[in-house]
Amino acid sequence: MRATSGRTVRDLRRENRTAVLRRLYFDGPTSRLALGPATGLSSGSVSNVVGELVAEGLVEEAGSVDSAGGRPRTLLRISPSSGCMIGVDVGETRVRVELFDLTLTELARTERPLAVDSREPHDRYEVGLIVGHIREGIAEVLRTAQMPPDRLLGVGVGVPGIVTPGTEEDGTGGTRGGTTEGGAGSGGGALVHGQTIGWDAVPLERLLREAVDLPGSVPYRIDNGARTLGQAELWFGAGRGARSAVFVLFGSGVGACVATDPMGPGRALEWGHLTVRVRGRRCRCGALGCLEAYAGAEALLERWQEAGGRPPAGADEETALTAMLAAAHPAAGSGTAPDPTALAVLEETAEYLGAGVADLINLFQPERILVGGWAGLQLGDRFLDTVRRHAVDYALRHPAARVTIGLGTLGPEAVTIGAAILPLADFFARGGRRAEPGTEQSQAQQPAWTTTVRDREAR
Repeated sequence: MRATSGRTVRDLRRENRTAVLRRLYFDGPTSRLALGPATGLSSGSVSNVVGELVAEGLVEEAGSVDSAGGRPRTLLRISPSSGCMIGVDVGETRVRVELFDLTLTELARTERPLAVDSREPHDRYEVGLIVGHIREGIAEVLRTAQMPPDRLLGVGVGVPGIVTPGTEEDGTGGTRGGTTEGGAGSGGGALVHGQTIGWDAVPLERLLREAVDLPGSVPYRIDNGARTLGQAELWFGAGRGARSAVFVLFGSGVGACVATDPMGPGRALEWGHLTVRVRGRRCRCGALGCLEAYAGAEALLERWQEAGGRPPAGADEETALTAMLAAAHPAAGSGTAPDPTALAVLEETAEYLGAGVADLINLFQPERILVGGWAGLQLGDRFLDTVRRHAVDYALRHPAARVTIGLGTLGPEAVTIGAAILPLADFFARGGRRAEPGTEQSQAQQPAWTTTVRDREAR
């Protein structure tokens, strides 16, 4: 049966369920009476939807509140234990795997460091090694939390590089049908084009499905790490409530995500590969003069060493950056003078980053620009103040006067939280129903949180 708008009654049921789940998820415990105005649904529709969700265990009672002259109103909330998601961050220094319940409370985590002593930097990102880290990490967090695999709503993975649907040749003589722009659903085969880490159309989703011992019905969602960071900050962090925002991921390299819809997915930008200096330094992508060749933590440390700085021998990038910051800004009362070389390299890096941020301001005129990633958080507010000053100098006055530039608030877990949001958003977009084995979920066909809710009784 079809409704007059062309959608089926089943579509309308799903949209109504999505509307109720969304409101409960973001607004916290809410009464049935309040859900009607908040969702645009009639009291009868709310009653039917809530009844279904409670019977399925997705929604539960959460106490009551007094009403004016009537019986107390029962509050409803999302049931945290009704499902779980795994978020994976394929980072530059480690692979982090976290297990979350339905309300994104962490249940377990593990990390696998990436070797820093390889002769060839790409060795640390050898595909089989990364897949093995993810496989072991997923098994460990499920075992630690004593979570049966069939409780999983999905696995989200944030990666460096460009993610495309698996419709291209994978080097094995076959092709895969993709499902989304910038990611893939349960039946796709997302390809990762990570030029800076030596990945050329790596069929990561297919490799994970072959290697990880999970039920075939568990969906995988793979996306750019800057985009997953932006999604997390937009929903739960410093970006919440912004009409438009740009999220900067500052780690070994730099990337960004621009979001113009508070509930929609952002768009990943290869911001680190803007040319900031013609015939400049060689970037790890192979080009000359990229922003990343001057402003990424890897390049920053290289330039410090070239200028005479002494990073700790054999240290990973996070430890080396800590040493550089300690040299530039020794602890008060230590009697040690600031290292002028470290200070000069940090100042130059801040100017390059400021010029890159000015480009983001001029191009997108966002309300907020938020910096995350391990290096951005480690450098902190003092460094960001200098970046902000240079950004204002390089940007057009009108948009620069209307943007706020700050740090993200979700810490180093932002990428894994955002990765876990990917299957969670798909789950809610299906009205709180699990993906059926063998089906594909297209983000283009069914974007999370953007369906129109119609107040129509299903007959």
